[in-house]
Amino acid sequence: MASRVLSLRIDADLWDRIRDHAAKRGMSAQDYVVQALVRDDFDERFKTAVDETERFYGQGGPLNAPGPARDPQSRPSAGIR
Repeated sequence: MASRVLSLRIDADLWDRIRDHAAKRGMSAQDYVVQALVRDDFDERFKTAVDETERFYGQGGPLNAPGPARDPQSRPSAGIR
């Protein structure tokens, strides 16, 4: 896989916090930032997949089927914003 360069201008306080978080995990600041970006990308792709699944099944699908009250935390999108 090819790599690219991304240059950022970061506030000194933010840079210090990033370095602290990275050090706590035994990582370089660069690796920490890349991991955060990858995690955010995964969250976005997962949320999109959940939204598409809910749209596919619609209001009468398995997630919204009539019956006993469902725990809102048991939905696939629970906790994803």
